[in-house]
Amino acid sequence: MHFRHAFAEAGEGHPLILLHGNGESKEYFAAQMNAFAVCRHVYALDTRGHGASERGDTPFTLAQFAQDLEAFRAEHGFDSMDLLGFSDGGNIAMLYALRYPERVSKLILNGANLDPSGVKRSVQLPVEIGYRLASFFARLTPKAKSHAELLGLMVNEPHIAPEALAKLTMPALVIAGDKDMIREDHTRKIAASLPDSELAILPGDHFVAAKNPEAFNRTVLGFLEN
Repeated sequence: MHFRHAFAEAGEGHPLILLHGNGESKEYFAAQMNAFAVCRHVYALDTRGHGASERGDTPFTLAQFAQDLEAFRAEHGFDSMDLLGFSDGGNIAMLYALRYPERVSKLILNGANLDPSGVKRSVQLPVEIGYRLASFFARLTPKAKSHAELLGLMVNEPHIAPEALAKLTMPALVIAGDKDMIREDHTRKIAASLPDSELAILPGDHFVAAKNPEAFNRTVLGFLEN
């Protein structure tokens, strides 16, 4: 069966794709849709196995999600698009841009990480324990199996070399909260590795787009309209 994303859309003009984080859905961007629709045709996608999108039977990996995004682009006939990815969505956006750099006009990474060590240990340790537990019970219940798959994305992925980002020449904006679960030195390393990037550290935690949308939306719109 051909996989199709569930998605919401608003506005018109150049496409801007919003990619949510692990275990979330397009609803995460409720405070962004109309704000960004003033200058873009905004599409908020439900990643495979998230929200209203089906799981399908392919491997459940960030690389697969990036391939799904390319299928979405081709299906909608975009030559290029702006990408805004949050958390795992940011990691998908990076993987997509590395594979299809000519398809990405502007790249916005919010709370992304190059590898699991970018997550603060106080956050990552409970995730690792939860993953081991869910993996143990995965053969017993479908719910545990699905939980193990989600946590596995955070425990085992991504693995992006900072040097690889040097080939991404599109304008990039790297955003994080000043109390983010991603280590600030790691966020700064991502920004420093991208040749044409701006860095914004905003008041808030990992979920700054949802909890401090005024500052987040103002920063993103400034970047998009520049």
